[in-house]
Amino acid sequence: MSAVGDAVLYEAVGVSKSYGSVEALLDVDFKLHSGEVVGLVGDNGAGKSTLVKVLSGVHPPDSGKLVLEGVERHWASPHEALAAEIETLYQDAGLAPHLSIGANVFLGREILRPGILGRLGFMAQRQMDRAALHELAQVGIEIQGSRKTVAELSGGQRQAVAIGRAVAWARKVLLLDEPTNHLGARQALEVLEVIRKARDRGLGVVFISHTLPHVLQVCDRIVVLRLGRVVRDAPTSEFDAESLLGTITGLLEAS
Repeated sequence: MSAVGDAVLYEAVGVSKSYGSVEALLDVDFKLHSGEVVGLVGDNGAGKSTLVKVLSGVHPPDSGKLVLEGVERHWASPHEALAAEIETLYQDAGLAPHLSIGANVFLGREILRPGILGRLGFMAQRQMDRAALHELAQVGIEIQGSRKTVAELSGGQRQAVAIGRAVAWARKVLLLDEPTNHLGARQALEVLEVIRKARDRGLGVVFISHTLPHVLQVCDRIVVLRLGRVVRDAPTSEFDAESLLGTITGLLEAS
C-alpha cells in the first residue's frame, strides 16, 4: 500500500499550454504526494505528454504555476528540473545504443578517474559498470554484463535499463511516459514491480499508460485528461476497467 502523506510534493496549479492554435492543456490542476503512484490517462491528444513535458521542464506553461515542496518553480530547462530531483523517462527511453549499460546508467553523471587522468576527462569505466549493476539490482532489475552495449540488448532489456536508470537516480519525483509500451507480459509485470519499489522508497511517481489494467494494478490514484482538461481525479478504488474507459472516452457521462 501507498505511504502517502498529507503534504503535496509537486503540483501544477491552473496550468495551460498551447501550441499555436492547439490548446494542449486548459487550466489543469495536478497534485502528487510522496510515496504515491498517480496514473495519468487519456486518449491520444488528451494532453498527457504535454503535462509531463511541463512538469519536467521541457516546456514552460503559458499560464499557471508549478510548485515543488511548497516553493514555486520556473524551469528554464529540463536540466534545472533534473537538478531539483525530478527524473523523467520518455517514450524514446533516451539511451545511447553504442555505449555500454554502465555508461548509459551514468550518462550525464559520469565518474572521472582520480588525479590527472580525471582532469583530462578519462572516465572510471569499471567503477561505473560495477555501480550500474548494483543500482539496477537495487530496483529489481538483473542484467548480466554491464559492459555490453545497449545495441546488444533485446527491446525489453533496453527498456529495463532505461527504467532502472530513472528509478536509481530519482530522489523526489519520477515521471514515466509509457514505460511498459512494447514489452511482453512478464517484462511489463517486472516494470510494475519496479514502480512499486520506487513508491515504497517514498518517491512520487507519475505513470502514463494506455494499458488500463497496468494503471489499475499499480496506481493509488488516477487522473483522467480529456481534450486538455482534467475530467476526473479519484482514488483507483473508485474505478474498474469499464468505468475508467468510459471516463476516458466520455461515454460514461453520455450514458
